[in-house]
Amino acid sequence: MSDTITPGKTLFNSRHFLKITPEVPGVYRMFSAESKIIYIGKAKNLKKRLASYFQKNISSVKTRALVKEIQHIEISVTHTEIEALLLEQSLIKRHRPKYNILLRDDKSYPYIFLSNDSYPRISIHRGAKRQKGHYYGPYPSAGAVRETLSLLQKLFKVRQCENSYFKNRSRPCLQYQIKRCNAPCMQMMSEQDYEKDVALTRMILEGKNSETLQQLVSKMEQSSRLKEYEQAAMFRDKIQYLRQVMSEQSIEGERGELDVLAVFIQSNLAVVHVIFVRGGRVIGSRNYFPDFHGETEKDVINAFIPQFYLSGKTIPKELICTHLPDDKVLLEKGLSEVSGRQVVIKTRLKSQRMKWQQLAMTNARQALELKLASKGNQRNRLMELVSLLGLENIPTRMECFDISHSSGESTIASCVVFDQEGPKKSEYRRFNIKGITAGDDYAAMEQALKRRFLKVKQNNGIKPDILFIDGGKGQLQQAINVLEELDVDNVLLIGIAKGAERKAGAERLFLANESLPIMIDSHNPALHLIQHIRDESHRFAITGHRKSRDKKRQQSLLEQIPGIGSKRRQNLLKQFGGIQGLKKAALADITTVPGFNRALAQKVFDFLKD
Repeated sequence: MSDTITPGKTLFNSRHFLKITPEVPGVYRMFSAESKIIYIGKAKNLKKRLASYFQKNISSVKTRALVKEIQHIEISVTHTEIEALLLEQSLIKRHRPKYNILLRDDKSYPYIFLSNDSYPRISIHRGAKRQKGHYYGPYPSAGAVRETLSLLQKLFKVRQCENSYFKNRSRPCLQYQIKRCNAPCMQMMSEQDYEKDVALTRMILEGKNSETLQQLVSKMEQSSRLKEYEQAAMFRDKIQYLRQVMSEQSIEGERGELDVLAVFIQSNLAVVHVIFVRGGRVIGSRNYFPDFHGETEKDVINAFIPQFYLSGKTIPKELICTHLPDDKVLLEKGLSEVSGRQVVIKTRLKSQRMKWQQLAMTNARQALELKLASKGNQRNRLMELVSLLGLENIPTRMECFDISHSSGESTIASCVVFDQEGPKKSEYRRFNIKGITAGDDYAAMEQALKRRFLKVKQNNGIKPDILFIDGGKGQLQQAINVLEELDVDNVLLIGIAKGAERKAGAERLFLANESLPIMIDSHNPALHLIQHIRDESHRFAITGHRKSRDKKRQQSLLEQIPGIGSKRRQNLLKQFGGIQGLKKAALADITTVPGFNRALAQKVFDFLKD
C-alpha cells in the first residue's frame, strides 16, 4: 500500500514523502484532514520507521485505521534517540493525539518537606521545589502524606506550623496540649534536643526504620534502669507506633527506592498498577487507566513509563515491571539522563522483589475487575441473573447472609445489601449471635434471619426481592422455616454452595422447593454477580467476627502459647512495646526477637492471628 487517501481530500503521497525523509533520529507527527495531530512517535531512523506504516499486509487494526486518516506528516530531527524520546513525550503531553496510548492522570504529586530552619518544620508540599530543605516522596496521595505526618507527630513531635505562626506565639498552642508538639516556639526544649527528634524523623523518612527502632529500644531500657518509668512508657508507645508502620509497609530485608509496575488487560480495558517504595518503605499505590486501542501489555508499559516519569515526577533508581518494554535500553538511558543517576528496568526477579511484582499484578487484576463491575457491567450481570432465574423483573434489592466464628467463639452473622447499582454499604448489618450452642451454624442463621425479618413483619424494614444464603440445603432450609413462621412471602430464597472442591466457578445454587441444584458456567456474568454478593457477605462477617473476638483476648494470651516462657514473653513485649504491637507484627519481625527461631516465631504468629 503506497498511497493512502482521506476521502474527499488530496492523496497523501507516501512514496514521495519517504524519498525525502532522512535516516536520522527524530520525532514525527501525523495529521488528519482537519489538520489535527492524530499520532506522535519517535524513531532512531525516521525513514525506516515511517516506511513501516505504508507496507502491504499490515496486521494491526489500529495501524490500518491510523494510516487511513493520515493527510500529511511533519518531522523534527534530533541529535540522538534520547532527545527524540524526550521531545516525543513533551509533544504527546501537549497535543494528546487520539491514536497514542495516553496517560490521563497528570496531577502534581505531594512530597514531605523538612525545612532547614533552626527549629525545622515538617509539612506537605506540592509544586516546584524552591525552598531550602529536604524533600521526601513522591507520595501517591495527600492522604498518604497526612498519614505519615500524623505518625511522625506521635513519634517525634516535630512542629508542622507555618513559620509566621511559629515566630509570633506568646504561649503554647493546642498541639502542645495534646502532646503532638514540644512547643519549641516557647523554648520549652533546647535546639539540641529538638535536633535529636529531627534526626530520628529524617531516619524514618529515609527508610532507616530498624536503626530508629534500635535507638528507641535502647532509650526505653535506659529509662527503665534509671527508674524513669514515665519516660520508658513514652518510648514504649513510640516503639509500638513505629512497629505498626514497619509491619504494614516495609519490604523485608529491602532498602532503597523503586516503583513496581504491573499491566493487566481484559475486555478491551487496560490498567497499570504502581506500587511506590521509598527508603525501603511502601508509601502507597495507585491505579492508572490509560486510553487503550487494543495494544499489548508491552505496548502499554512502553508508553506509560516515559509519559509518567518524564513529566517532572521523581524517577526512582529502579523500575520493576511485569512486562519488559521494547524500548528498555533507550528508556533506561533517557530516565538516567533526566534524573542524573543510573536507572534500571527489571522484570526477572528473586525473593522479595518477585513477591511485590506478584502483588502489583494481583492489584492490577482486581482494579480492572472493579472497573468492569461499573454501572454498565452491573446492568449486564443483572440481566443475565434475570434470564438464569426466569424472573419477570430486574431485582431492586438483594440480600445475603453469612455466619463467621472460630470454633464457636464470637459468632457473628452478616447481612449485605445490593441494589441495581451494586453494593449498598450504608445498609449492611451485623448480628451478634448469643444463647446458642457453640458452633451451631443453623441456630445462628435462624437467629439472624428472625431478627432481620421481624422488622419486615412489623413494617419497620424493607423486604428484599432475593435472599441469598451462603450455604447449601441445610442453611437454606433455616431461611425457609423462618420466613414461613413469620409469614413473609414473595422473597426468592437461594442457597449458594461452594461445591465439592470449594473452588470459585464451581458453585451450585439451591432454590426453595427445587430438589436439584442449578449449575452455572464459570464465565456467566450472573455467576460473577452472585460470587460478588457472597464474597462481600463473607468479608463483612469475617471482619466483624475478628473485631468481636479480639476484644475478648487479653495480654495473658502469651501464657497460653507452649514454649514461650517468662524471658521470651518479656523479650516480645519489650521489642514490640506491648501485646497490641505484637499482634500487628509480621512473621519476619518476630524472628528478629532474641530467643526466637522461625518455628517458634511461626507458633506465636499463628496463635495471635487465628
